[in-house]
Amino acid sequence: MISLEIQRIRSQFPALAKDAIFLDNPAGTQVPHPVINRIQKYLTETNANHGGAFYTSRESDAIIQEARQAAADFLNASSPSEIVFGANMTSLTFHISRSLAHWLKPGDHIIVTRLDHDANITPWTIIAEETGAIVDWISFDPENGTLNINELENALTEKTRIIAVGYASNALGTINPVKKIIEMAHHVGALTYIDAVQFAPHGAIDVQELQCDFLVCSAYKFFGPHVGILYGRYELLEALKAYKVRPAPSTPPEKFETGTGNFEGYAGVLGAFEYLEWVGKTFGKHYHDKFAKRYQGRALHLKQALAAIRAYEFELSRMLLDTLAEIPNIKVYGITNIKRLEERVPTVSFTLQNWHPRDIAKALDKFGIYVWDGNYYALAVTEHLGLEQSGGMVRVGPVHYNTKDEILKLGEVLWKIASSKN
Repeated sequence: MISLEIQRIRSQFPALAKDAIFLDNPAGTQVPHPVINRIQKYLTETNANHGGAFYTSRESDAIIQEARQAAADFLNASSPSEIVFGANMTSLTFHISRSLAHWLKPGDHIIVTRLDHDANITPWTIIAEETGAIVDWISFDPENGTLNINELENALTEKTRIIAVGYASNALGTINPVKKIIEMAHHVGALTYIDAVQFAPHGAIDVQELQCDFLVCSAYKFFGPHVGILYGRYELLEALKAYKVRPAPSTPPEKFETGTGNFEGYAGVLGAFEYLEWVGKTFGKHYHDKFAKRYQGRALHLKQALAAIRAYEFELSRMLLDTLAEIPNIKVYGITNIKRLEERVPTVSFTLQNWHPRDIAKALDKFGIYVWDGNYYALAVTEHLGLEQSGGMVRVGPVHYNTKDEILKLGEVLWKIASSKN
């Protein structure tokens, strides 16, 4: 098996030359040279608004269309017209939820989960309040952070219209059985809205195989700029009401791309896919036969990239969980069983006895280790765990450019921190 050559990977990311350990990745990753080059080239050579008859506008439109096609390849959408760009996942979700509200009536049900980021909860509770729909909350097991599927199954009725669920938890790292959930939803005629923001950097996504109705992710979580990406089945995007100005296009996907787009950002998204394509071509050859029957060209290389990344990140996850288990007075949340790594991404959260999470983050920062603390907008998670009033948790999240030495360094520093109050 061809493994990642970590120094070749890291050489693609200028920020990694700093004397710092980036474990804040669940909130946003660093960007490689192709992203920076694409943005710079766009702004210096093709900076123009959309739809003009002149050269730079035509070139700008061509770049955006290529970025849209690359996103379709990344998600295996059947057409680039099923890809909507936006400011971020939250903005896109509010837009689509507002549109879907026109299809709801009093007494309809919407299912949300306590394992989700609030961006996949509040947009749905708002439209429920406005339309008279009923919200059904699905909990998770506080011991291992897994979604209560039996509870979800019991909540499903012929009145269920929408199920909003995350592909992976941005707080606990749990990977949900989304394909099974989508099948359950469609069995009762409900639409599915999948938040794949936390999963996208760590595993291959195929919306056609999943048969989801909507799926959303964020490029800045998989090495791109701050841009949101929405997949929607074309017939749904076509039928939905879009909140737009009159001169704007009336067909998908542009009818949902309100106002002038972040075109340099979209060019940067193309750069992110070009980087991942390089990873697939360079380090994912072992996975060629696994994917070649279903995918071709860029789509194949992107799937190879995510397979190679996932294999390497299994090693990081194993080392991270083993390292944290040795820290005195620590409590790690979510799946900690090494035999169940397939059920999680490397995003791991913990608390340390006698330490406020913010103080741990500040202490780690003194050693050049960057982590997040708090609830990371997964408010329902910290509330369900009873941690919101005590400051939430500390979250560490390695990605494929992190090293095992960095994990060991984290362990050494945490050991010092934990021991300092004993």
